[in-house]
Amino acid sequence: MVDVSTLPDVMQKHLNNLDCPVFDAKPWVQGKALNERRVALVSSAGLHKRNDKHFVGGDASYRSIPGDVNPGDIIMSHVSVNFDRSAFQQDLNVVFPIQHLSDLADEGVIGSVSPTHYSFMGATDPRNMVDDARQLAAIMKADNVDTVVLLPV
Repeated sequence: MVDVSTLPDVMQKHLNNLDCPVFDAKPWVQGKALNERRVALVSSAGLHKRNDKHFVGGDASYRSIPGDVNPGDIIMSHVSVNFDRSAFQQDLNVVFPIQHLSDLADEGVIGSVSPTHYSFMGATDPRNMVDDARQLAAIMKADNVDTVVLLPV
C-alpha cells in the first residue's frame, strides 16, 4: 500500500481533495448466528477471470468470480498504479481471501460459502456504482447470501 506522503505533490493534492460521500444507512434487522450465514466476498481490487472484460477508468460495473476458480486464472486490471501488486501475485488471498473463507466453512465457523463472489474496481466514484451495486445485491439475495465481506483495496 502506498503512503500518500510518498506520492508526488500533484497526486497528494488530488487525493486529499477528493469529495468523499457520506452514506447514512444503519442496519434495520438483526442477523442470524455466524454459523448459519451464507457468505460472499465483494472486492474493490478490480479482480476478474483472465478471459473477462478488463476494468477501465471510471468503470462502475462488477465481475463475477466463481468460488472454485483456479487462483492462477484471476487477474487484477485495477487502473490505479498507486499500490503494490506483488503480494496479490504471490497469494490471491491477500486481496481475495477465498481459501480462508472456505476454511471457516469447513470448521463450522460460518454456515456456507456462496458459489460466486464479486469484484468492482475501487477507483470509481461510489455514487456512480449505485445501480450496479443494487443489481448485485439482488443477485446475492436470490442466492441466499446474507453476509458479505467487503474487501476494499
